[in-house]
This record gives sequence, C-alpha cells and structure tokens, in this order.
Amino acid sequence: MKLENARVLEHTRFKTDYRLLVLDCPGISQTAKPGQFVHLRIPGRESLVLRRPFSIFKADACSLSILYKRVGLGTEAMDDMKPGDFVNLLGPLGNGFPTDRKRIFPVLIGGGYGVAAMYMLAKQFSEPGAVFIGGRTRDDLLCVEDFIALGWKVNISTEDGSQGMKGRVTELLGVWFAGEGAGKPVEMFACGPDGMLKAVTRVAEKRGLKAWLSLDTHMGCGVGVCLACVCKVRDDNNKEHWGRVCKEGPVFECRKIAWDDEIEPRS
Repeated sequence: MKLENARVLEHTRFKTDYRLLVLDCPGISQTAKPGQFVHLRIPGRESLVLRRPFSIFKADACSLSILYKRVGLGTEAMDDMKPGDFVNLLGPLGNGFPTDRKRIFPVLIGGGYGVAAMYMLAKQFSEPGAVFIGGRTRDDLLCVEDFIALGWKVNISTEDGSQGMKGRVTELLGVWFAGEGAGKPVEMFACGPDGMLKAVTRVAEKRGLKAWLSLDTHMGCGVGVCLACVCKVRDDNNKEHWGRVCKEGPVFECRKIAWDDEIEPRS
C-alpha cells in the first residue's frame, strides 16, 4: 500500500455519464492486482471529507485507469479534474480476485461499471473464457470492445432490450448454461450491484460451482480501521462474523457471504 500524489494524464467522457480517469502513479500501478481498488481524495473540495473507492480498470508500469459514473457529489466534483491536476491516491487496497485458478473455464459477469473490475482479471488467464456484460440500457454497456480485443466471447443483455438479450445478465447466464456452457468446468467471477451478485450466488449453489464476488459498498478509511464497510461472512465452520469489505474483501467466494436476506434455505 502506497500514498501518492498522482498526476492526471487523461480525463475523458467514456460514454454518457461514465468517465475514464488515467493517473500517473507508478508506485501503486506496478503492484496492483485484479480486483483491488484505490481510495481517492477529491482535490479542492474540503467539504468532501471522505475518500472515494474505485476499482482499478487497467494498470501498467507507470499508470492506472479508473472507470466511474457520475452518481453523486463526489463523482460530480471529480468531473472538474483536468490533465495536469494532482489527486491524492491510496492503494492498491483490498484482496482481489484469485489468479491461480487452474483447469477451469472462466466466466466473468459484470453489471454496469462493475465490469471495469474484470478487465485486469481477464488478462491473467492464458486462455480466454466468456464474459457477460449487462446494463439497464445500451448506454450502460461498457468495455465490450476491450474484452473482444482480448479474445473473449462477449455476451450482452439489457433490461430494456436495446442491445443483446432483453433481461438481466444472470438470465442470459442461465441461457448460456443450458446451451453453449453445458458441461464446461466453469468458475465464475462477478462484480456489480448486490441483486446481481445474489443471483450469481444462486446459480453457483444450484450448479455446485465456485463464484468469486466483488462487493461494492460505502467505505470510510479503506484500510480496515473504521469498520464502516463490514458485512456478514461465514468462516470454514459456517459461523457468521463481521468481515471488512475493504480489508478481507472486496472479493469473497460466494458461500462466505451471509446475505441479510437469505437467498434460499441452507442445508
């Protein structure tokens, strides 16, 4: 974990309300792993006391990219940042996706800007798998061309039917399992809203598969001290306790998460 004053290299409109922020921060970018995040302090806005957590989209030896959506005061304030500005960045933080999975067929599932957390993971696999990208409308479908360029089979759904299959991305996943995905040694990796992650958990439990979920929650310190981001998790003996999303997570195997409203009775 490092603290850097990162220079803004690029800040562009990615799509509708989505923005791409590229930062020069070699100390953080060189050690970033898939599924980790950074904690960003918004410059020039003293009223915005807390840092904002963002998944790392891309990273190389010198820079990293963040893909975000303007959804509140913090991200709206970020829209004012220009190339040459500096932002205070803490990272990389958290436990990301496991990258040592062998002899599996990787299936990545991303909802909205959650798909940005999957790109670095996709690059880790020696053989491409299938990625499922969902959004409310076609304007919420992100990174499609990025995954195609890596050789991944991209499957698309929108809730309004404006592109791809009409319905939720987990419904499209069910169609794939009934056809092209039948019999494959699948392991799933997902990032998106809680409703989507719960549905992925349901699929994993029904089919006896592993699924690694990246949780998106409000955070305070980002380093495990303030306990603002705790969620209920299970240990190896199925006993519940509080886990820190910023520290023990943000990635958990789906059976370790004790959702507040149980998906279905457990044996």
